[in-house]
Parts: sequence; structure tokens; C-alpha cells
Amino acid sequence: MTIAIILMGGLGLIVGIGLAAASKIFYVYVDPKIEAIEGVLPGANCGGCGMPGCSANAEAIVAGKASPNSCVAAGDEVALAIAEILGVSVEAKEPDIALPGCTYGVADAAVKYKYDGLNDCRAAALLSGGMKVCNIGCLGLGTCAAACPFGAITMGPKGLPVVDEVKCTGCGTCERVCPKHIITLSSVTRRILKEYTTEDCTTPCQRACPAGINISRYIEQIANTDYHGAVQTIKERNPFPTVIGRICPRPCEDDCRRKYVDEPVAINFLKRFAADYERTQSERIQPFKAPSTGRRMAIIGGGVQGLSAAFFACRLGHGVTVFEGTDKPGGLLNTAIAKYRLPEEILQWDIDGIVEMGVEIRTDQMLGSDVNVIDLLEEGFEAVFLATGGWDSRLSRGAEKRVETPLPGGYLLLDLLRSGKAGHGTVTCGADTVIVGGEGIATQSLEKARSLGARNVTFIFRETPDAAVVAALTEAGAQVLAGCGVLRLLGEGTALTAVEVMDTASGNVTQLAAQSIVFSAGRFPELVFTRPAEEDAAPTTAWVAVPPYKQPAVSDQVGLFGKGETLTDFSGAIKAIGAGRRAAASMHKLIYQIPLDLPGNVLKPDVAIQNVDQVEAVPTAQRQIMPLAQRRDIEQLMELEKGFDTQAAAKEAARCLNCGLICYQHTDASALEQIRPSVNA
Repeated sequence: MTIAIILMGGLGLIVGIGLAAASKIFYVYVDPKIEAIEGVLPGANCGGCGMPGCSANAEAIVAGKASPNSCVAAGDEVALAIAEILGVSVEAKEPDIALPGCTYGVADAAVKYKYDGLNDCRAAALLSGGMKVCNIGCLGLGTCAAACPFGAITMGPKGLPVVDEVKCTGCGTCERVCPKHIITLSSVTRRILKEYTTEDCTTPCQRACPAGINISRYIEQIANTDYHGAVQTIKERNPFPTVIGRICPRPCEDDCRRKYVDEPVAINFLKRFAADYERTQSERIQPFKAPSTGRRMAIIGGGVQGLSAAFFACRLGHGVTVFEGTDKPGGLLNTAIAKYRLPEEILQWDIDGIVEMGVEIRTDQMLGSDVNVIDLLEEGFEAVFLATGGWDSRLSRGAEKRVETPLPGGYLLLDLLRSGKAGHGTVTCGADTVIVGGEGIATQSLEKARSLGARNVTFIFRETPDAAVVAALTEAGAQVLAGCGVLRLLGEGTALTAVEVMDTASGNVTQLAAQSIVFSAGRFPELVFTRPAEEDAAPTTAWVAVPPYKQPAVSDQVGLFGKGETLTDFSGAIKAIGAGRRAAASMHKLIYQIPLDLPGNVLKPDVAIQNVDQVEAVPTAQRQIMPLAQRRDIEQLMELEKGFDTQAAAKEAARCLNCGLICYQHTDASALEQIRPSVNA
């Protein structure tokens, strides 16, 4: 008995020692934050967050790979509790809604396809996209509907997914299972930040529009007498619809597929019709706006680009203030266009709409004299966007002899060469001066810069200049950097301290000491000023200025004033609007430390995509002519063009083919015949 007790005790001791050792060997540490967050989560394990259950979501939240409000099955109180555990704050979450990307199904397309293969979209996509013509279009087999964990998606009568916005939580499950990216998450922020890619079903007119307006959508809405919706669709990408409807050069109409039948659709006149409809309503029609973020942004310059940047930044949920140097906003639109084409009240109407969106405008605030960048940053603005224009803007204000320095330490080359002459203002160069461009007058610029205080002068050229120019500058003691682009500027207070330059061939980045920078272009570059990131937080760096990300057509160019970029001023207001949206997107990304890189498959003019060069079985229908005012009526009407009435707009909207990427909607010949006699009358 005693021996048995001893044996059992010894065996227990051995097992205990083994278990203790095993606990040390196989010990798994569980972060108490993960445990706490998992305890707060509802435990539904629905997968709506994109993670395989609540435990995985808790780990992702602690690792910073998911946000405190990533659980779609929980409410705000759960997000606040998680934020408290992490010691962070939560901004209001903007709802995401799944949005199908196709306009109509197979039965309504003139270019048709039939698919009789595997009954799953993912499997069909592996077989060369399925047995069909369009490589982007919806396969219509309902995999997204089957995968939705909340039953928010059904397949509609057109063979396209239909989303129930009440049930949709924006979890993204449908987006993840769709092999063609037809159904994606949509929100105000996503739509503003979006650049079109080769995976998007874009139309020829939409691709040609510098602002990227969904043209076929608003024309369809006009055809259906949904004028309110048409205005909202236009304002998704254009805060100046009434102005642009009168002065746009209409590049979209050059690419309208209707030209293969008879004449392009009067796209811009229809835009004007919708915008004029808004002016007749008792209430302004505005696009959707994201919840307030509590963050503030400043825009320097109240021209089209600056006001557009303010409009889009405000729609992103930020508090925005525009600082305009003159007594009224609008820039060149106030002076460069005849009043019978653009009356003052029309311009003011669109500007008032921007203000009603929530933008504050302060006039008679000239950067450099009345306000400066560092004061704005210290005042609490997290980003400051410089959109002051250039020489043409100064001419319109009668300020051609005034030296303006909206950029700390920055000058135009024209001011440098004219400094002190014939009543022109004077320029003072810092000891270290950088001159960007100006190969043809480089030696003259060097002499002038030295006479104004520069000791060390560096020339930066995007291309390799003539060998004789390089030799002359080098012999004179200047430094020449060829094949380089300016990436960003760094400064302290109101002073410039350094210029960061990249060699476009090697990718090497160097930093040059600089107190002055001179631009040979006829304008100052657009720049976004922010506080430096931690890696740039040197004692002498109080701000960093970077250009907004470039338009896709020139996105391969590095630095300021790349090849193909605007060197004087924008050739059309519609291009300035597109640039303003990109500026707002850049500011938003910078304050949230999101990279400014564009998608690898971003849509560019030279990218090969599916398209068609002919259309079939479409009856002709004459384009509606814009009615003009009689000469004696112009003074009373204030405009030369009178605009479409409801009947003309309906007839013109009916001419739209409602294109997809390579398809267009099947023509209802009987309906077209009904409008043909009156159209041709």
C-alpha cells in the first residue's frame, strides 16, 4: 500500500513537472487588448468585416489592419468602446453601399452575347471571361447574391444584381467574390477619390471628359424626366454645371459614339438644361456629402480650380476655407469671357452653391501679405492648397508689375528678369537659389540672380539641355541638374529651406539647400502644404509642400511641371475642375497618410481598351439646335444662347445610345419613329 502511494505520488510529481514544462514550451501569449476587444464584439462571426470571425477581426484591429468601427453587425457604441480600449478616437463612419457597375443586361444590349457555361461567375471568368464579347461586363450568374451574408442582393429582371440599400451593410463580400469587379463598394469618399481603371465600364464621352462626369447616366435621367437626379449626377464631378454648360469646349462630344450614325449628342447643352432646371427650383440640389471629420483645410486662390478643390474637400467631410486675393471669387471667369456668354449672375449662382455646400470664402486675403502658410498651419488647418494661377491671372488683375510670392521664397522667372525695371517690383534672392527650367535664357537668369543676392545657383532641367548651355553655366560656377524633377519643398516659418530633387533616370533623391526657387513657367505650381511626417520632422522643417498627384495621362512624369502638364493656365475651366478634385483627393490622402500613388491599371488615353468604331441598326435622328436670342433681345436676356426647353431636351436625350464599354442599348425603333417627324421638322 505504501509502495503504491509512493508510486502514485511520484507519477503525479512527474506529470506535474511535465505539464509545467509543457506550459512553458507551448505557452501562447494572448494580447489582453485582443481579448478585451473580442469581448466587446457581438460574436456574430458573420464575416461582414472581411475576416473569418470576430477573433480574427479583433486581432486585425489591434494590429492596425482594421478600424475600430469595422464590425458591420455592431453599432456606434461598440466602436467607441473599442476605441477606448485602443486609446484612439473614432470619426463618423461614412456608410458604404454596394453599387453594380453595368447599366443594363444582355437582353437590352445591341451588341449581345450568350453564356451557357458553368453556373458560377468565378469559374466563368477563368474561361477567358466566359463565352461572350465584353470582357468586363456582368456575367449575371448571381454569385454576389449567393455570397451576400445579409440577403441584400438579388438578381433583377435585367440580369443584373439589385442592391437593397436598407439591408446592405457595406461589408464588401460581394466585391470580394465578383471576378469582374462589376459590383463594388460606393460612398461619397470613394467616388471622389476614384480614378477610373481599365476594369471600369466607362463610356467614350466619360473618358474624354476632363472631369470624368458620368454623362450617359445624367442623359438617361433627363430622358426619364428625373432632372433632380441629373443635377446630382453632374455635381458628383462638377460644381460648376451652370457655367460649364455655357462655356465648355465639349471634348466629350468629339468622342460620342453617336457620330458613327449622324451627329454627336448635344451633351453640354443637356448639361445646361439640367443646371438651368435647378435654378428654377425653390431649393438648391446638392450631391451627397460625407459626415464631418472635424479636420480643416485651407485653399489659397478662389479661381475655378481652388473653388473646385474646396467643394470636393468639403464633400469629403472637412471644414474648408478659401482665401481669395481679390474682392470676389471666380478668377479668370470674371474677366476672360464675354458677358453674353457667361453673365455674372450665372457664375455667382454656381459659386453660391459651393458656399451652400459648406465652404467659407474670405476675400481680399493675399497670400504673402495678408496671410501665410505657416500661420494657417498654426491656426489649425491640416492642409493648405496653393492654387493662385500665374501670369495671366495677374494680368487680369492689373498686377503685372507687382512681385507676388504666394509660395515662400518662390518667384516667377519673369519677375526675376524684370526686377527693378520700369516700376516693376524687386526680387531678393537667397544665398542658395534654385531655378527650374528656362534653358534659353539660363545665362541671363544666372547673372540676374547673382545681382539680386544669390551666391550658389542651381539649375534644374527636366530634359538634358544643349551642351553649350551646360558648359557656359558650369564655367560660370552654377550647378546643373539635368533629367531631374522637383519632388517637394521644405521650409520653416515663412522661409524656404530646402528643395528635394529626383533623378528621373536613376531614381536617386537628393536634397538641396535653398532659400529661393524661381519657376520659368508662367504660373506657380499647385502645391499642398502640410506638417512634416515624423521622418521629416527635423528641427528646421516646419512644413512640407508636395504637388497633388498627377492626372493619369502624365502620371509617369516626376516632379513639378512634367511633360504634358499645364505651364500657363488651364485651357478650359472643365480641366481646372478635374485638377481641383485631384487636389482635394490629395489633401485628404496626405492628412490620413494614404499614398498618392495611382492604381497600376489606371485609365490613360494611350491605354488599349475594348472599344467599337461602328454601330449598327440605329436609325438616324437630327441633333437639336440651340436656339439663339435675336440681337435686339440680347440686352434683355443677357445671353446669346437661350437653352433647350423640356421638349428639345427630351428629343436630344433620346438620341443617346446609353453606351457601355463596347455595347450600346438596343434601339426601340417604334419609339424613335414617334419623335422623328418632329425632330426633322
